[in-house]
Amino acid sequence: MAKVKRAGDFESLEVTDGKVKIHQREPIKPKDNFYIDELPWTEKQKRFIKLSLDKSTRLILCKGPAGSSKTLTAVYSALQLLNNSKVSDVIYMRSAVESSDSRLGFLPGDADEKLHYYNLPFMDKLDELLSEETVKKLQKEKRVSIHPVNFARGMSWNSKAILLDEAQNSSFREIVTVLTRIGKYSRCFIMADPMQTDLKNGNRGGFEKLYDAFDDDESRSMGIHTFEFDESDIVRSDSSLIQPDFLIILANLGANFLTSFSGMSQKKA
Repeated sequence: MAKVKRAGDFESLEVTDGKVKIHQREPIKPKDNFYIDELPWTEKQKRFIKLSLDKSTRLILCKGPAGSSKTLTAVYSALQLLNNSKVSDVIYMRSAVESSDSRLGFLPGDADEKLHYYNLPFMDKLDELLSEETVKKLQKEKRVSIHPVNFARGMSWNSKAILLDEAQNSSFREIVTVLTRIGKYSRCFIMADPMQTDLKNGNRGGFEKLYDAFDDDESRSMGIHTFEFDESDIVRSDSSLIQPDFLIILANLGANFLTSFSGMSQKKA
């Protein structure tokens, strides 16, 4: 015998023989709704948010240069889904790959404190979109949480918004592991800047391979979408020390350097 309890788009299925097929946390109730700050989005960012909130969307693979608000729009969309009871939790993940100019072992603190440095981008976005009180409340209730991508094995996520950030540093196996954890009513956002990979020995990771594989009409018909931001979506406030024009120059320099370096490598080969 099975007992089914429904709440909006959610259901909690308890099977008396001991095997639970579907288990989902109750969504946020209307009385617990919170305020999410509205930002001056570009037209493309608005399209991304609209696509993210579409009920048929299950997965978005998003790429773009630094500063184009890939993570910010994904976090905003995930919070809207949480606030509208479309998901029950938000999970932020990224691969703990050491960049060329910093090493995890040299950072102060224990393992949890070291990983905290990798999760600052997510916390920054929460602070930008929510009040301090709301951030603390969501963390206390574990409505928002942070997990290393390496710990995804064995998990199953129903009614979650899963954000895999900096996916240019994730291997093909890591990304597939995350995708195979996605359960009923969940949505997944995978963000990457292919120009900023920290993987060694020319390894380009698995993101671009999956992006190309899902960039077709058949995938879109199944709720799987690809999305690309460009330099025109780089937006910073007037108070920022680094202005958009400067970020565009840096992005172009990085692209030109990688193109030149690739050409040199081919000649050597």
